[in-house]
Amino acid sequence: MYRYDEFDRTIVGERVLQFRAQVERRLAGRLTEDEFKPLRLMNGLYLQLHAYMLRVAIPYGTLSSRQMRRLADIAEKYDKGYGHFTTRQNIQYNWPKLKDVPDILGDLAEVEMHAIQTSGNCIRNVTSDPWAGVAADEIEDPRPTAELIRQWSTFHPEFSFLPRKFKIAVTGSPNDRAAVKVHDIGLRMITNEAGEPGYEVIVGGGQGRTPMVGVVIREFLPKGDLLAYLEAIMRVYNLYGRRDNKYKARIKILVHEEGAGKIRDAVEAEFVRAGGLQVQPDEAELSRINAYFAPPAYARLADRSQRLEAALASDPLFSEWHRVSVAAHKVPGYAIANVSLKPIGGVPGDATGEQMRAVAELAERHSMGEIRVTHTQNLVLANVRKDDLHVLWTGLGKAGLAEANTGLVTDIIACPGLDYCALATARSIPIAQAISTKFADRNRQREIGELAIKISGCINACGHHHVGHIGILGLEKKGEEFYQISLGGDATETAAIGEIVGKGFAHEEVADAVETIVDAYLARREDGERFIDTYRRIGAEPFKEALYAAH
Repeated sequence: MYRYDEFDRTIVGERVLQFRAQVERRLAGRLTEDEFKPLRLMNGLYLQLHAYMLRVAIPYGTLSSRQMRRLADIAEKYDKGYGHFTTRQNIQYNWPKLKDVPDILGDLAEVEMHAIQTSGNCIRNVTSDPWAGVAADEIEDPRPTAELIRQWSTFHPEFSFLPRKFKIAVTGSPNDRAAVKVHDIGLRMITNEAGEPGYEVIVGGGQGRTPMVGVVIREFLPKGDLLAYLEAIMRVYNLYGRRDNKYKARIKILVHEEGAGKIRDAVEAEFVRAGGLQVQPDEAELSRINAYFAPPAYARLADRSQRLEAALASDPLFSEWHRVSVAAHKVPGYAIANVSLKPIGGVPGDATGEQMRAVAELAERHSMGEIRVTHTQNLVLANVRKDDLHVLWTGLGKAGLAEANTGLVTDIIACPGLDYCALATARSIPIAQAISTKFADRNRQREIGELAIKISGCINACGHHHVGHIGILGLEKKGEEFYQISLGGDATETAAIGEIVGKGFAHEEVADAVETIVDAYLARREDGERFIDTYRRIGAEPFKEALYAAH
């Protein structure tokens, strides 16, 4: 895991002092809200419907147990006792008082955290695979790449005032768990014919009001050319991206309007033109970064665990959790444990201070003190001995974190929606709660299998509804909330944008509509098919017929 160097400490410490002075001026009335707004946004502070919201960066979703404890402390001291983990692998606090925010930032700085570049038209938090470094299918750990990009992009003078916000994701596996195809830039680590590692470069993905799947503009980029090539992309975007209309300012619109070929040619020309003028890390710096992500001291273990097998045989509840929550680790005797933040009827992504503290303690005992945040609003303990899985599950259960629903119908992504967000047009959280309650039965969840439901409370798509197997978008019409449903979205390596099935549904009709869709799937699926497989085989029409005949 990365640790601050003296430059990080200085930058973050100075920013806290600067913002403290700015807040004092705002509270004293020497800054208007309009004058204060760009200053607070540079520190991740938004003004929502009812209160300020502070968004804290968690680079590539990786936390230490010490950092998680500090997040718990902040939730309890300055907020209402909980935090909300987001689809950007960050955490948000929805109720901080303005006078307390400098103190919060100071507390974060003590544990090497901050809220810099979590807002504004800059390069935002770099996201990655939550199983990075441990996944059995991994080509190479993507976290050193993500950290290199973080350092390069922080306060970059050319890219601090882009046409619009900019998001980069990196994956090291052929199975995409970082949604790289729906980012402004997606980097997929691959090897060439000589076995050398590099990147497939994908540009122009995104969601929002104009959802698009990114296009490949470089099939293989050598690792040593990464920053130079990223700078070429950013310069082309900075030069040609629209600034007259924020709804058309993202790089996906530029790629769409100009064509992928023209953008590719412009990037390649800039890459060649700039030559060796870009800032490039030397080998010593790369070695320093890589050293922070060196594999930990794993014990030499047999891959088969008799203790685990006995627990699976004797405890059906544990067996059910293990079936959906545990993934293969690349080191024999270890496992990846996914921790659901989606209790039945709960708020997706929320965790109380007590739960954060419990996860920190369990991570220290069973996962080498490290926690990962996923873009599906869950947590991961990535280095658990198979012998310890039953004890871990017991500890998670005591904290209310042992829901066995990872990847299932109740593992719902939802943005805060109209309960919090000033941009929202409809509520998301109550819809998620109603669907979760509708499908609470474990046997029913098991029968349905893998199914990704994603809900957004407005067209900005913070709930990733465009890439949900079932996507739900809340809108407002004549003062009433109604919800569009789309089918067939996918955020993985086979990324796709969902298709709207027809007219929207009233708030109280959505959960029943989802049940109708699920029943139509179960009636038509063939052996071994997931929902997305069945949808791709039979298309949208059978679902539309079932849906509108019933509603």
